[in-house]
Amino acid sequence: MSIQRTLYTAGALCLAGTCAEAGSGIPIAGDTYIISRDGQTFRGSHRIYNRMAEGLIKVEYCGRSYWVRYATVAWTQLEVEQDYEVRVEFNWGKGWRPICEHPEEQVTLKGLGVSEDPRIVVQSDGATISRVNRFAVIRKSFQTEGGDNAAKSYHGN
Repeated sequence: MSIQRTLYTAGALCLAGTCAEAGSGIPIAGDTYIISRDGQTFRGSHRIYNRMAEGLIKVEYCGRSYWVRYATVAWTQLEVEQDYEVRVEFNWGKGWRPICEHPEEQVTLKGLGVSEDPRIVVQSDGATISRVNRFAVIRKSFQTEGGDNAAKSYHGN
């Protein structure tokens, strides 16, 4: 890959709002992204991570665990709906190396238990999903157990 094409690709990634946070804003060696292409033409990308962080969910692409945002899964589905090719690619310092084909077949919103339209998930950056999950956990923590599972009262014995 020529230096001009490498710089163009890095610049396009930054314009797409998915730059690695490495000071310069340019993806660095070791970064992994889901990249969308129209033939050989770069369309956009979303960074995926090798470790857990707040707001990310664990998924598996081609037998390897990653952590992504719900919005990334939704974006992947939308790109495929428009007949663009998406795949997981690794920046090895001298360009991008494909490491997993058809991530859209391996992880879907539906498979993650999300029934919202992917467009809504992308626009909200998945915020409504994580908010619903937090509220569900809080609600469940206040539910009482019924019958034999309930804690016995001191006065009941």
